[in-house]
Order: sequence, then C-alpha cells, then structure tokens
Amino acid sequence: MGVQAEKIFVNLPVKDLNKSVDFFSKIGFEFNAQFTDENATCMVISDHIFVMLLVEDYFKDFTKKEIPDATKNSEVILAISVESKGKVDELVDRALAAGGKASSDPVDHGFMYQWSFQDIDGHQWELCYMDDSAVHQA
Repeated sequence: MGVQAEKIFVNLPVKDLNKSVDFFSKIGFEFNAQFTDENATCMVISDHIFVMLLVEDYFKDFTKKEIPDATKNSEVILAISVESKGKVDELVDRALAAGGKASSDPVDHGFMYQWSFQDIDGHQWELCYMDDSAVHQA
C-alpha cells in the first residue's frame, strides 16, 4: 500500500527570521505561534502542510551537510496548488511586491497554469492551478 503520511513539515533555512515572516505574511500566509521562537517559526500552508522556517545556525543543528546558497543553487522547488489562475497571479504578485524575485514567466497549458517566484532567501516557490476535470477526462 505504501506510505500514508498525515502531514508534511518542510524545513527551510532562512537568514533573517523576522524578515522572512514579514515577507510571507505579505503574501497571506499565517504562522503557528505555538511553534515559534527566535530560531524558528511554523508557516501554515494548509491543515496538513507546514513550512518550518529555521534560522541558518539553528538549521545546522539538524544536518551535517552544508546549507546551499539558494540564490545560486537549486535545492528544491516548492510547488503549491491553489484554487484558480487568478489566485496564482494574486499570490505571485504579492510575493514580487514584498521583495521576491520572478523565477519564470507564467505558463498556461490550458488545463494547468503555473508561475514561480523566489523568496527573499532564494528558495523557489511555484504556484499552480490545475483543472481537475480536464485531467480526469484525459
């Protein structure tokens, strides 16, 4: 049957926790204060998806590997689906206005629409909308 995980916690290193919280707050994300201190915060993506933003020195406590410079190296692309093409545009526009950088131009495949940005630490986020009815017909 395979693994049936209940939640995902993505851990990302950040240079300045307060600046990262401010950036993601401007996009519209919320944070769980119960899991927040000077070293980390828990950004809520959905009821089952969370991103732990960890100050780089604290992040190093969890790995023996070097932390890549996300402005120069790709470590991961965080893809999040949303309810409409308009919501994709709205969230990327907010990210760009908050100091993020465009990663790509919007791409419209008809049944799927996507657009990506880099946050203030260079992590790449891709927002996408997929028309489930078109996918099921194929």
